[in-house]
Amino acid sequence: MKRSFTLFAAMSEAAILVIIMLVTGAQDKRHEMLLEEGWKFINEDGDFSEALLDDSSWQDVTVPHDWAIYGPFDSNNDAQVVAITQNFEQQASLKTGRTGGLPYVGTGWDRREFDVEDFGPDKSVEILFDGAMSDAKVYVNGKYAGGWPYGYNAFHFDITGLLNPDGKDNKLAVRLENLPESSRWYPGAGIYRNVHVITTDKVHVPVWGTQVICSEISEKSADVDIKVKVTGADRISTVIRTKDGRKVTSSSECEKTDDGFRQTMKVKNPSLWSPESPTLYEAVTSVYVGKKKTDEYVTTFGIRSIEIVPDKGFFLNGKPRKFQGVCNHHDLGPLGSAINTAALRHQLTL
Repeated sequence: MKRSFTLFAAMSEAAILVIIMLVTGAQDKRHEMLLEEGWKFINEDGDFSEALLDDSSWQDVTVPHDWAIYGPFDSNNDAQVVAITQNFEQQASLKTGRTGGLPYVGTGWDRREFDVEDFGPDKSVEILFDGAMSDAKVYVNGKYAGGWPYGYNAFHFDITGLLNPDGKDNKLAVRLENLPESSRWYPGAGIYRNVHVITTDKVHVPVWGTQVICSEISEKSADVDIKVKVTGADRISTVIRTKDGRKVTSSSECEKTDDGFRQTMKVKNPSLWSPESPTLYEAVTSVYVGKKKTDEYVTTFGIRSIEIVPDKGFFLNGKPRKFQGVCNHHDLGPLGSAINTAALRHQLTL
């Protein structure tokens, strides 16, 4: 300890800084931020995309958010004159209450300001929406980032070129519209799932840029094939570990593909995934340009075999398996469609 103290005492502040940078240089190049608090909402339509718009009088909300769940309930909100062909109806008749009588039809705008820390010309930034109902139009600093019509799955846009040069005080605006007769159950309305801002190096694995396929599976071993999309990288390396961080295997050997790299590794004595033992692994992929590590991407996966045998049914890990489940819509009853982990867990328990 005395030597260490003497060494650092004799060094300049600049030299100490260099050592700290070398020690911490292996830390994640990827940063993800959730946009939860600080949103403004209005249940109206208009040209609300401009960066300098005054939204101070709008409603304060937290995302995830479902604006339609607040009502008021009215049978006219979801009145439809239709013939339900599945019920062999020949003539159209008035139907009400199919979506709960809630006023989900209409347009709403959400706005928020956000900063991107350490933004610069070597950075790439994407915004990821886990779900927004529906027909999303996304603007950053008054410029159109992109649109996504479907309300029930995730979508993302590269917003690097739309951000302010210093990464500060960026204005995000999202327009969402539910059309009449667009659903026969309650769909919710608004940004009903999380919103992520993901900052990476220019050379990085894009959103959903990996694929893990397990084959030749037994209790003794499993082959794990990893495909990684990345442009501009020289090589990748991957460590497979348990969820608690224990290293299982690794490889720095990679095969170049048209859109990235491919690796194959063998996991010995794998813990096979099943409902009774839902063991998961993580593939931690590092991306390199020369000797510089530019990204680290974590892919969670399970090792299990599935097979459908004629006249015998579905087999999981070589054993016959019956499916058990429910027809469960994505809303949480009186809580609406804005995701709530505790309520979702309660639903599944029931």
